[in-house]
Amino acid sequence: MKISIGYATAIAGAAVLTVIVTSGFSPARTQTASFPTRTITIIVPFPAGGTADMLPRVVAERLRVTFGQPVVIENKPGASGNLGAEQVFRATPDGYTLLNAPQLSYSINHLLNPNLSFDPRGFEPVSVLATYPTVLFARADLPANNLAELLAYARANPGKLTYASQGKGQIAHLTMEALKMMAKVDILHIPYRGSAPALNNLLGGHVDVLPDNLLAGLQHVQNGKLKIIGVGGHERMPGLPDIATFAEVVPGLYSETWMAISAPPGTPKEITGKLSAAIAEAIKVPETNQRFRDLGAMPFGSTPDQMRDLIKQSMDLWAPVVTSAKITSE
Repeated sequence: MKISIGYATAIAGAAVLTVIVTSGFSPARTQTASFPTRTITIIVPFPAGGTADMLPRVVAERLRVTFGQPVVIENKPGASGNLGAEQVFRATPDGYTLLNAPQLSYSINHLLNPNLSFDPRGFEPVSVLATYPTVLFARADLPANNLAELLAYARANPGKLTYASQGKGQIAHLTMEALKMMAKVDILHIPYRGSAPALNNLLGGHVDVLPDNLLAGLQHVQNGKLKIIGVGGHERMPGLPDIATFAEVVPGLYSETWMAISAPPGTPKEITGKLSAAIAEAIKVPETNQRFRDLGAMPFGSTPDQMRDLIKQSMDLWAPVVTSAKITSE
């Protein structure tokens, strides 16, 4: 019996396909198993030098060793962090382009920026690198040395106190608006474009207080140019045992943030899981762990599911403040 070449080829192709299917072979699965095979880029949507930039750089050093591949940090500031975030959102979901951003970028960004051309809730969680409390800095000559005294002064001088923020919708803005609502005080908001100009104006005495992370103003506290009058964590900071938490003065008021890495929507869970596990191991290394602490951050190294839970908690905490105070980044 004669079999045409075309028919024979089809039979051979079907046989190969059968072997592939029955053996469970998949090119995509093979690529996932061998990940990574080239450079991983972590986009930081803020300028170099801040906590958002420094934490992933520390982790990247360890990931280069773990993966045997280059891991580079690329700063892409602009549009309150959304320029770099959108670049990652639209990147190929293969694990080679990642985003490192603070909690608000994942939890309430869509509320703060209702006209975004992408939905930040679509990012695939990878790992929360670290958490850190908000610290309330004050000019050195402010006639209040703790949060209770600040509130007393604000009530005695309504509308005279001012607070700086890194910009509309940033953690300082949300923190102080929550404080104002819960403590029923009137403090004027002065927004800036980033932490550096806000801090400079606080140092110059042009504003009275600024909520920020500890690293931002620590050296100025040490040289006596600023003072710390409150911390937003659930517990007092080990290095600042005499500084009361916000909640000790205003029950229920907390302000902590975290820095986390995510991947574009649709990135396979095998890849996000592999990245998450590698990051967690990197953060466990004593040297890395200590470098995080030196930056005023508590090392974490979460799973994707833990990060997803923290995003929800952040949404539940800050969305009511955004709605009540009618806060937008625009």
